[in-house]
Formats: sequence, C-alpha cells, structure tokens
Amino acid sequence: MKRSDAPRLVDVAQAAGVSLASASRAMSGGTGISREVAAHVRRVAQQLGYEPNLHARGLAGGLVPTIGLLVNEIGDPYFSEIASGVIHSATLENRSVQIAQADRTPDSELAQVQALLRQRVGSIIIAGSGYADPAHEQKMTDVLADFTLAGGRAAVIGRHHLPIDAVLPDNHRAGISVGQHLAELGHRRIGIVAGPIELNTVSDRIAGLREGAGAAGAELTVVSKAFTREGGIAGARELRDRDVTAIVGLNDAMAIGILRELRQHDIRVPEDLSVVGFDDIAVAGDVAPALTTARIPMFEMGQHAVGLILRPASDEPRTITTDHELVVRRSSGRPRE
Repeated sequence: MKRSDAPRLVDVAQAAGVSLASASRAMSGGTGISREVAAHVRRVAQQLGYEPNLHARGLAGGLVPTIGLLVNEIGDPYFSEIASGVIHSATLENRSVQIAQADRTPDSELAQVQALLRQRVGSIIIAGSGYADPAHEQKMTDVLADFTLAGGRAAVIGRHHLPIDAVLPDNHRAGISVGQHLAELGHRRIGIVAGPIELNTVSDRIAGLREGAGAAGAELTVVSKAFTREGGIAGARELRDRDVTAIVGLNDAMAIGILRELRQHDIRVPEDLSVVGFDDIAVAGDVAPALTTARIPMFEMGQHAVGLILRPASDEPRTITTDHELVVRRSSGRPRE
C-alpha cells in the first residue's frame, strides 16, 4: 500500500469514535485519556494497519520552543499586524518566532509547514484564510496530526476546517455590518471586489454582505481578483462603468486600490461612488478620503493564537471568536440622486 493510501490518524480517530486529539494522545502515551480508551484506540489502529509517521516520531523529544508562524504575505498589513501580536506575546514568554511565507495555495502552505517542521519548531501558527472546500485541507490535517502526535502544538487563525485550536475573526457579522451600513445610506446596487472565491474569508464576508444589504433589496455584483491592492485596482476598473453606487473591497488593501483607480478617472468618493473595506489597517484613516471599514482585531488575534498553543492540550479543538467594529469614515455616503 502506498503511503498516500495508508490509514491516517484521523481515520483511526473516526473508526475508534474519539477525537483526533484523543487518538493522538493514545498513540503517543500522552495524559488526559483513560487507559481503557487508549487501549481501544491502539487496537483500532492495529486493525487498520496505521503506522505513525516516522519523521514525526523522530521529532519527539527534539522539539525546540520556537514558534513557527506561517502567513500568506508578510508585507500585507493584515498579516504584519497578526505577526506583531504573535511576536509580542511570544517575547513575553521568552519564545522566539520564525516566520515563513506561502502563496495562497494548499501545496505552497503545506511545503512551508513541512519546512518549519524540519527546523524542529515546537509549535506552529498558521495565519490566513483556509478553503471553503474541506478537502483542500486534508493533507494539512494529516501533517499537523503527525506533528501533534510527536508532541508539537498547533493553532490556526481564520481557518474553519482544520481540527486544531483556532482563532476565528467575525467575518460573517462584519459583512452584515458593512451591508447594513450601505443599505441604510440608500445603496441598492453594490459592487464587491473579492479575493479568490474558494477562500472561506471571502465566502464568509460575501455571505454577510448579502445578508446585511439583501434585506433592503440591494443587488450585489461580485468580481474576483487577487487579494491585493493591485486586485482592488483591477476590480474597480471592471466595476466603475457598471451601474453600481458603492464598491466594497474585501480587505483594506483592495479598497485602497479601488480609491486609487477611481481617483485616476476623476470619480469622486463618496459623491459619485462610496468605497468600504475590511480590517482597518493602520493607514485606513490616513488615505483620502479616510476609509470606512470593518475593524478586525488582527494584533489581538495573534496574541490569542499564542495563548492557545501555550495552554495544555485539550481533548477537543478550542475556538476563540473575535468581534468586529464598523468604523465609519468619509469614504461612504448617500448615493447620488
């Protein structure tokens, strides 16, 4: 049987009727699980022919207290704020942080996590949106299961489908707040410049926008671009001649790109078009006009993730859900008559 077809720890957990964390403890001899349950899990593992990853086994006892932090783009203010929170909390605990950067693809993220594992980091934090399709997370689930089996700790920020501790931003309700704000101003034709649709951050924020603005009968037009300032420029270029009265960038970098594109074509904000973003990065209040946005507590999310990996392991994955705040500035106003 090829390794890719071999039983995984998650298969053992499902067959034994226990959580992934309990299966990991049973196979590693960890505490927090009864002798009877541990024996049952090991019997199921033997029946399935499960063999723990030998590389992960080799890590046991040799992990260092460094925290590995994986981000999608360290130059993006969203990720740099999260990284600042991680580093701040890690420093207070006398931990160092090693940062890795991946493209927004499952294979790139997996390769960077494996590179961190080769550095024998004792814990890993993965920051950045996961995927709306849980199947895209399966390989990462397997790798992190082996890592935790070896005694490592892992947490994620902004991902739904990995069975480990998670910090989840309030993306859906933030979308509702933005949608309601535009609907209350009178906007009924709203353009959305979204990142890749397969990301759960994108799907959550769009769903919230539809709920918030749709109740007032607003029509939403969505274009998908790169989750960057350049993506915002491209999206605004596509939407500026459409019959919309407001454009939402699904992050502030995109919204700033939208402002630039509209300014290049003498389209006034908010007199001709309103513009709204998400995240409230540091420069959101300094651009002209100052950007209306849904504030996400990025620094605090980094702190929460460090707190999770420093806690004793739990039988079930723990989730911390943060809140949001709608920050109304000058870039949003009533639509033209």
